This record gives sequence, C-alpha cells and structure tokens, in this order.
Amino acid sequence: MSTGTVRAEAADGSAGLGREQRGWYVYDWACSVYSTSVLTVFLGPYLTSVAEHAADAGGYVHPLGIPVRAGSFFAYAVSLSVILAVVVMPLAGSAADRTGRKKPLLAAAAYTGAAATTGMFFLDGDRYLLGGVLLVVANAAQSVGMMLYNCYLPQIAPSEQRDAVSSRGWAFGYAAGSLVLVADLVLYSAHGSFGLSETAAVRVCLASAGLWWGAFTLVPLRRLRDRPARVGQAAPGLRQLAATVRDMRRHPLTLAFLLAYLVYNDGIQTVITQASVYGSEELGLGQSTLIGAVLLVQVLAVAGALAMGRLARTYGAQRTILGSLVAWTLTLAAGWFLPPGAPVWFFVLAAGIGLVLGGSQALSRSLFSHLVPPGKEAEYFSAYEMSDRGMSWLGPLLFGVTYQLTGSYRSAIVSLVAFFVLGFVLLARVPVRRAIREAGNPVPEKI
Repeated sequence: MSTGTVRAEAADGSAGLGREQRGWYVYDWACSVYSTSVLTVFLGPYLTSVAEHAADAGGYVHPLGIPVRAGSFFAYAVSLSVILAVVVMPLAGSAADRTGRKKPLLAAAAYTGAAATTGMFFLDGDRYLLGGVLLVVANAAQSVGMMLYNCYLPQIAPSEQRDAVSSRGWAFGYAAGSLVLVADLVLYSAHGSFGLSETAAVRVCLASAGLWWGAFTLVPLRRLRDRPARVGQAAPGLRQLAATVRDMRRHPLTLAFLLAYLVYNDGIQTVITQASVYGSEELGLGQSTLIGAVLLVQVLAVAGALAMGRLARTYGAQRTILGSLVAWTLTLAAGWFLPPGAPVWFFVLAAGIGLVLGGSQALSRSLFSHLVPPGKEAEYFSAYEMSDRGMSWLGPLLFGVTYQLTGSYRSAIVSLVAFFVLGFVLLARVPVRRAIREAGNPVPEKI
C-alpha cells in the first residue's frame, strides 16, 4: 500500500470521527433542555401546585392509596425515577456492550423521555398522578440516554482529544438550555399577549422541551456509528451487572476515581438544586431573580466548560478538576457572607458557580473515559451514571439536617464544602497515569 493511500485512509478516518463528534455534541443540545427548563425551573413548582389542587383537607394526596403530603410529591417522584434509572442503566449498558448496538438503545431512551416530556402538556387540573408517572419515565429515560451517550466518547475521540470533545459537548448542552430558557421566560412572562393562561404557558414550556429533545436527537442518530461487539462479552441482565462489579474490583484505581467523583459530584448536584432555596428563603429573593440566576449559570457554564477544556490541554484534566474543586469551595464559603435582599451579590455567586460547573463535569467525564477497559464502555459508564444518580441523596440530606439543627440556610449551604474538600483529597490520591495503564489504555501526554 502506498504512502498516499495510507494518508488518504487516515484523512477519511479523521473526517469520519469529526462527523461523529459533531453529531455527538447535538445530543447534549437535544436533551439538556429537559434538565434546564423542565426539571430545574418549571416542573417542580407546577407539579406541586397540581398536587395541592388535588389534595384533601389535610393537604395529602393518595397515590395508590398511600398518603403523601402534596408538597413532597415532586421530591418523591424524582427519587422513584432515580431508583428506576439505577435498575435499568446496568441492563441497558450490558446489552449495549454485548451487542455493540448502542444507537437503537439510545434512540429508545431518547424518544421514551421525549414522549413523556411532551405528554406533560396534558398535566392540568388535578392530574398529579399523571405528572408523577411522566416525570418518573422522563427522568429515568434521560439518565439511561446520557449513560449511552457518554459511552460513545472513547470511541469517537482519540485520547488526546477527549477533554476538548467532552467540554464541547457540555458547552452545547448549556447553550441549548440557555436559548430555550430565554424563549420560555418570554412566553411565560407575556403569556397574556399570546392568548395563554399562566398554567397553559407552563404546559407549553414543558411540552416544547420534549419536542426539542425528540427533533434534535435525529442528528446524532444519523451520524453516530455502532461498532462490532468484542468477543467474550458477559451474560446479559443481572448476571452482567454482577460481572461488571467483579471486573471493576480488578481495577481498584478506577474505583478510587469513581469514589472521588461520587463525593464531589454529589456536592455539585446539591448546590444546583438547593441554591434557589437558599436564595428565596435566606436572602428573600423573588422568583424572577432566581430564574435569571439560573439563566446566568447556563450562559457562563458554556464559557467555563470551553475554558477549562483549554486549561486541561496545558495542565492536564486531573489538575484542572482539582483547581475547580478549590473554586467551588471558595464560592460556597463566599455564600455565607451574602447580604439578604441584594440580588447583585447573588448573581455574582451564580457567576462563580457557572464558570466551574460545566468544566468540572466535562473533564470528569473525559478523565473517566481513559480509565475504562476497552470494550466495556457502556458497562463502566452505567456505573459512572449510577455514581451520579444513585448517591445524589447524601448532599440534600446533609443540607436538610444542617438546617434542622441550626435553623440557618447559611450553615446548610456552607456545610456542602465538605463534599468538595473530601473529593479533592480523594481525587488527588488517584495515580491517574498508572490507572490508565492498568485499564489497558494509552496514557496521554497531558492528563
């Protein structure tokens, strides 16, 4: 074979990977709107109001005959969705690795979630139970879809490109969330001008996120390619899950990274969900201020993800993540000193969160991809997502217990510093280069 032929084939391969990478970015663009508009902004308050409308004189609803406070229904539905996702993810991961057909499974997860989200248009009156079922299905489907999406990363990006590719994916997601949230806020704020009631405007915002998710998922489904499964994949189902657990014990350094990620990511997720509570209850800020802060976080997370991706090229992903954990710690500590009724300083805090949010998550994903044994991407990324979803109750528990004991949301928000400090210590102890070699992967120059 001539040198020119080799170069042409290499160029074709590079062009093919570039096409897949661009398609891969678009899935984050597609599904992140659900996380931003539906889960973070609109569904919690709206579903709670629907449940309160259906509640009895004591303030309880009775799904399946079980008495539940209307104000707790949304939280319980989210918890149930996490349990369902933790059960389904390893099964989907084992099927993806065993057959090599990740794309049909990604399509099934994406369109199940998109359909459930679009169905939220019919959530009105006292249909709280319908809302709970749609939330459980959509949230679990999003988790499964993200697991399958993540496991493409080692296949579409050489080791030296993964930090940048992962960061761009997160940036696309935050950009889409920002764009749609602006449109939602215009519709919600001026709903009368569009001939809609306030509740109808919310239902349109919820359903449009599902339509967006489904429409843009067509792009990655056209561009991503399935690879042949490796010989010797383990048995399907629960036996595969048990085999995955046993296999991970053979890679203790990968497990050490997962433990560190579990700890600091729990802190990140808790800040995301509880910052609005801190702003409203401790600082006395209004709903418009809180939504504006969410939008600011989304916009700056795009820049932060791209900037931290560039930093990782110089300093390596591990050092850049460690630096972001220091920034998280300082940002939360500053939160103690925020004066009440001063939205400007709350926006400053939101800016600090936004700048480190996307990069922390993007680089964690790319770093983990180096620690996955070849041919077991879906298995290991199901464990990665389970570390994210399955343990995300620890931070809210610490936040709640601290508030219960002290009566201070300032103490509660600062208590989350513990997750970032402990996560820093655990991550700093992981010898990443040795972990990559032991997983059977080439070690990048900067890691």
